[in-house]
Amino acid sequence: MPRRAHDFRGLTQPRRMQLLRAIQRVPGRRAGELASECGIPLNTVRDHLRVLEDEGLIRSETVQVGTRGRPPVVFHPVRESSSSAVAEARVVGAHDRGRMLRAVTRTEAPVLDPEASRQLDVLYEHLEDAGLDPTVDEEALSFDLAPCRYHDMIDEDRALVCGVHERLVRDVLAHADGPLSLQVLQPFVTAHRCRLLLTAASD
Repeated sequence: MPRRAHDFRGLTQPRRMQLLRAIQRVPGRRAGELASECGIPLNTVRDHLRVLEDEGLIRSETVQVGTRGRPPVVFHPVRESSSSAVAEARVVGAHDRGRMLRAVTRTEAPVLDPEASRQLDVLYEHLEDAGLDPTVDEEALSFDLAPCRYHDMIDEDRALVCGVHERLVRDVLAHADGPLSLQVLQPFVTAHRCRLLLTAASD
């Protein structure tokens, strides 16, 4: 699988994780609503939202309400790659890099069909960019993740961190449009290792 030199800046700060979780739970809210819920100053929220959108993790939408003044802007998680040019480019790039790598390194017949391989490529790059150092087992449809850069946050709010990552994994797999889906995220199967188990849809 390919490795990348840059990562998701959007997932490196607790407040961004908090905002992303709030948007995942209730899409379509304004910055002011998010600031109030999360207890973060509005200007700081706007800065964080800009980073999350630049990373293709959320998208903004201007709502036409038929009144004077600037129309409100609301925020949604990126659930379909077609709704974010950044997310769409990540899918295409991950697939191209994975295909090239397999062409020069594979000596055995492929384990998975092309659609499932594309999903693994895209998910691998997402996990790698997020700093989770993934190890993939294509036959078992599993990813071991270590070390977890969010370990300090886990002690405070495991549901927040694990919930954000679980939703992102589901969305990333949907971006690549194939037979694989998340079966379960197993946090801390060892002291510093988590595991993702995928499942393939039956024909």
